Amino acid sequence: MIYMSGLPEEIRIQEQKVQTIQTDGVKRQVYVKLTDKDYMSSIINSTGGSGAYTHHTGEISRVEIAIAGMGYKKLRIANLPHEVVDDTLRTTLAPFGQVLDIQNENWARTYRYTVDNGIRQVTIVLTQHVPSHLVIAEQRVLISYDGQPTICYVCGDTVHIQGVTGGTDQTSGECSLC
Repeated sequence: MIYMSGLPEEIRIQEQKVQTIQTDGVKRQVYVKLTDKDYMSSIINSTGGSGAYTHHTGEISRVEIAIAGMGYKKLRIANLPHEVVDDTLRTTLAPFGQVLDIQNENWARTYRYTVDNGIRQVTIVLTQHVPSHLVIAEQRVLISYDGQPTICYVCGDTVHIQGVTGGTDQTSGECSLC
C-alpha cells in the first residue's frame, strides 16, 4: 500500500499498480498514474470521486479524485461568431460532458475597451476529451484546455500529428488523410 502526504487516508493504493507519482506544488495536486484502468475506476467509484485530507495543523481539505485530464475544465473556444447562441455551443459540447457555464472573455482594461474578445470560456465536467477543433454552426472553431491531448488536426487521431510518422497507415506510418 502507498501512503503519501496529500492523499486521503481512505485511499489505499496497491504499490504494484502504481506507475508514476508526480506532484504539482503550485496547484497543490498529486498525480498518480496507475497501470490498470479498471483499478483506477474502482478507486473513483469507492470514494465517490472525493476524499478528505487532514493536515498536521488539523485543517481538513477536500480532495478531488478524478481521471487526469477529466473533471472540471475551462475550455477556451475561438473563432465562434457572436451570432451563435450559447445553447448551440452547449448542445454541441453535451457529448463530451456536462456544460456548467458559458462566459464571453473580455479584453483587459489596458487595451482601452473592455469588450468581448471573441473567446468563449466554457466550464464543463468532462466525461471524454474534446477535440482541438469542431464544426459548430458551420464554423470551424478551435478549442483548448489544460490537459487536452495532442491530436492530428486533419483526422483527429491521438497517435500522431499531421505530417509526422507513427500514424495509422501500416505501410508508411502516416495518416492516410494527412
